[in-house]
Amino acid sequence: MKIIDKSLYTFSGDNPPFCSAQPGEVLLFRTMDCYSGQLTSEDQKLEGLDLTKCNPAAGPVFVEGAEPGDVLVVDVLDITVADVGCTRTSGKSGPLRDVTEERNRILHIVDGCVQFNDIRWPINPMVGVMGTAPAGDSVATGYAGSHGGNMDSKKIAKGARVYFPVQVSGALLQMGDIHATMGDGEICGAGVETAGEILVRISLIKNFTLNWPVTETGNNWYVNATGKDYDESLILASKELCRLMEPAYGWDATDIFIYLSLQGDVEINQACRPLSTPMVNVRVGIPKTAGKKPLIG
Repeated sequence: MKIIDKSLYTFSGDNPPFCSAQPGEVLLFRTMDCYSGQLTSEDQKLEGLDLTKCNPAAGPVFVEGAEPGDVLVVDVLDITVADVGCTRTSGKSGPLRDVTEERNRILHIVDGCVQFNDIRWPINPMVGVMGTAPAGDSVATGYAGSHGGNMDSKKIAKGARVYFPVQVSGALLQMGDIHATMGDGEICGAGVETAGEILVRISLIKNFTLNWPVTETGNNWYVNATGKDYDESLILASKELCRLMEPAYGWDATDIFIYLSLQGDVEINQACRPLSTPMVNVRVGIPKTAGKKPLIG
């Protein structure tokens, strides 16, 4: 089994592959926390960190046979985390930035639970950054787009299957930014940021059109999309979900529109960007239904 333990800070078709892999291989991505191990004390100041080294993503892996127009499939087999994590407020992002102060917290993970002040809860590890290389300019790993990237969806956890449009030869898969737990929206700008390992299996679907990443869980399908604001993100995700549902369900767009209002869910992955870099990540999902074809495959 290949272990991928070198991280980069961009998704780019120009990034040299760490290694190559065949469809069907199991890979272990070993990652740093989102601050690349820089935040170790509650006394540190954010301005003392090198913010060019945030959201490291291990890889990339060149997937043999992956070409533009294909779909890369990533099955998340397991996620393990370190026994300590960190979180923080920056004063520059999130809905309470004007009434809160900058604060770092070091959080310990004991017996599968996070301790915060006088309460504790079970961890639910998820992968914040996962994606392939974009076809155009490089994208920093702190951002998301049609290639994936910093989607911060808590549905990308053990047991999830994530589908990515292949935009460059070899796909160039990277991942990192593990959270031991994180709430939808990540409203202060951080989850329980921690180092860890992500065990995945990769596969390919040839010649299938996909415009945005899709996450499949045991019971649901979700389209993940990113725009400059909520409205744009919602439109992008809804239109892609509608496009995938039309052949799978045999319905027209109007019936799908009605169904999404009756059974669909709109959920916010990340909505904490500072005003200088607007970006909202959403997922629009539907339940799996017996008798209906899979959306992808």
